Amino acid sequence: MIATLRRGLLALLAALPLMAALPLQANAADQTAHDIVQNTTTQLLADLAANKEKYKSDPGTFYTALNGIVGPVVDADYISRSIMTVKYSNSATPEQMARFQENFKRSLMQFYGNALLEYNNQGIEVSPAKDESGDRTSVAMTVKGSNNAVYPVSYTLDKVSGQWKVRNVIINGINIGKLFRDQFAEAMRQNGGDLDKTIDGWSGEVAKAKQVTAEAADKAAK
Repeated sequence: MIATLRRGLLALLAALPLMAALPLQANAADQTAHDIVQNTTTQLLADLAANKEKYKSDPGTFYTALNGIVGPVVDADYISRSIMTVKYSNSATPEQMARFQENFKRSLMQFYGNALLEYNNQGIEVSPAKDESGDRTSVAMTVKGSNNAVYPVSYTLDKVSGQWKVRNVIINGINIGKLFRDQFAEAMRQNGGDLDKTIDGWSGEVAKAKQVTAEAADKAAK
């Protein structure tokens, strides 16, 4: 059970940037990329510590809170289009794009949310800031599991209209954005190019991604 929760937590931390679709906070322009990751992580853990039991009994409230914390620092539209790639996103309607984002977020919550609610903050540390003079940077994080294994996470952020936004995550060497792109392309192939069918069945692809990240966590723990 503990191993399952540990793997689920690690996968959720990798997937958090792909879950949001809310407007960027007004003060985000004043934050460095490092501060955005640090402050968002701190806020998330503090909110969980204060409201964990309520969230367990009311998952809908947890979903709303998680979106409110993570959403403002994420380029959700870019991530969705990146997963689809231009091959499919250029022909997708606004309704299809919105439905894909919503299905994606709901699926991530379904498969990863419980693990985060069971996490007791064994240790999450954001590494010192890197050079942020350009339009792209990365912020590293380490997550300590209950077995004292340390898992590396790296968030990629791009500057969009003067504001840093998260666009991808690499965890234990697994590029999460690429993982989902590959799965989307394979799902489209299996569905005969039916975009609606792929969007509606996306929860199954998220479940596959969870398995991949879970296996990576197991290897890192050994």
